Amino acid sequence: MNTRKIRTGMEIVGSFGGYVGKVEQVEGNCIRLAHEDPEPGGDYHFIPLKWVDSVDEVVHLNRPFDDAMREWETAMVMAAG
Repeated sequence: MNTRKIRTGMEIVGSFGGYVGKVEQVEGNCIRLAHEDPEPGGDYHFIPLKWVDSVDEVVHLNRPFDDAMREWETAMVMAAG
């Protein structure tokens, strides 16, 4: 998987469709979602790069969007952990 194709502003979708959010930037082994996007609800959320299945005009995850949104990590969890 060539994650170097991931760019700021790209949409992220689940494996069966469904909007997860937009890329703010890649940080280490995670994608940080744009916090101003309504889906993340004003918090920073992080998605592991190992969840990325493919990248074309959008980032496709290897799990359904509702699983991704349930399992993403927030900035508070990352700071505490």
